[in-house]
Amino acid sequence: MTRIVDPAMARILAMLKAAPKVDLRAMPISEARAAFIGQQTPWAWCPHPMAEVRDLVVPGPAGDMRARLFVPEGRGARPVVVFAHGGGWTFGDIDTHGGTMAWLAATSGCAVLGFDYRLAPEHPFPAGHEDTLAAIAHVRSGALGAECDPGRVALAGDSAGANLALGAMLALRGSGAPQVDTACLFYGCFGPVFDTESHAENGVDYMLTTEMMRWYWANFLGPFTPDDAPAACAPLLADVAGLPPLYLNAAGLDPLLDDTTILSARLARAGVRHRLDIWPGVVHGFLRLARELPMARQALVAAGEHLRETFADHG
Repeated sequence: MTRIVDPAMARILAMLKAAPKVDLRAMPISEARAAFIGQQTPWAWCPHPMAEVRDLVVPGPAGDMRARLFVPEGRGARPVVVFAHGGGWTFGDIDTHGGTMAWLAATSGCAVLGFDYRLAPEHPFPAGHEDTLAAIAHVRSGALGAECDPGRVALAGDSAGANLALGAMLALRGSGAPQVDTACLFYGCFGPVFDTESHAENGVDYMLTTEMMRWYWANFLGPFTPDDAPAACAPLLADVAGLPPLYLNAAGLDPLLDDTTILSARLARAGVRHRLDIWPGVVHGFLRLARELPMARQALVAAGEHLRETFADHG
């Protein structure tokens, strides 16, 4: 099947495919992570100045987590977005996703906190899930200072990070802890399901492959199988009633596209208010390509608008 590719995306794909091929699955995990950082960090670009970029630590259940706070220009206490990075629960950190976090801070007017949760396969579920809840609790405690409002908190995450964000909201709902005001879920992987139409159409030719996703899920699931994965780990088929308003973003050439469209349908049936934007002709991870991809910049503005509108409604 011939797919329409955005012209700017086609140029980026040609450049990426011309680079030497690296199979991260065939390397020792430390070398694979170094290679991933080398591939991704040069794309971490944002032209918008910040009032402050602060490195800090966030206490977690297994020790302190490296974290970074992006505070946009402006006055007064800002809402805070807790951002969980992508990378198949195996790769990524606050450096590889620094550009995306800075863009989101600039477009939303919110402070954005990124954190380095524990990675699989050494730390499968529930490690990253627990670390995400710890980061939310840290923000709620008021520990970030006067420029951050601990009473106005959102979540955001891309890919594996979107999974962690959705799982965290389900856990907050179940525990009776204060729920976040909203979340931005960017091209999330929400369940170990590989027989969808989007996997069939996009699972080979557009950077992220179905086989890579199988490997990522095996890393994250650890002792669990796709058939017995807890809802907080694989929330695609979870009960989503009672969640806050959500913003969903999906890429048209992503094998995970149907993860988001299935989630959207479930949210609609549960009466959860949400917005779904499907960005055509771009691949999984496209937000990190904002330097060269106009559609990525448009998508970041759209997410920022959702956050601004949400917090304006909440005073």
